[in-house]
Amino acid sequence: MTAGCGIVHSERTPPSLRAGGSRMHFLQLWVALPRQHEETEPSFQHHPAETIPALALGARVRVIAGSAWGATSPAKVLSPLFYAEAQLPAGAELELPAEHPERGLYLVEGAVRCGEGERTVGTMLVFRPGAGARVVASRPARVVVLGGAPLDGPRHVFWNFVSSSTERIERAKGDWRGGRFAKVPGDEQEFIPLPE
Repeated sequence: MTAGCGIVHSERTPPSLRAGGSRMHFLQLWVALPRQHEETEPSFQHHPAETIPALALGARVRVIAGSAWGATSPAKVLSPLFYAEAQLPAGAELELPAEHPERGLYLVEGAVRCGEGERTVGTMLVFRPGAGARVVASRPARVVVLGGAPLDGPRHVFWNFVSSSTERIERAKGDWRGGRFAKVPGDEQEFIPLPE
């Protein structure tokens, strides 16, 4: 989903799953848009799992967005970046792509070694630009790896609003309070007030 100049959405569990209970495990990542694209029209893309590039690199890697390891996701992005999920069997090594100056790894399951220490679930590793970025699974692990180009300036965040301009965030806050954002089709009645 690209929020651009403003989008609303609703994340809902179907009634059948709510009635019987279900388990959910997910990560939500936000990528700040380059200034030239901050006011782009909002959009949503869906790509079935079978269209996401899968690589065998000693680990099973899927390139979800952007480009890495010579593969490119079908998801349209507005800046040079990569976001991938990797499943590493115990002992497997994964070298992060060197073509992206900013790179990180978030450990979802298992454990990895990086340098001298072992890292476990919930850890975010951030690698120095230009430095080697390699992890070894000390037991089976699932990680997300991501990175890209540095931002073209600072960003400001308030609630769900992100912008390079504090004035733009204030305008978005006023638009939200005033009901000037579009309603979610099928969910026109619910309104979440702006945090104060």
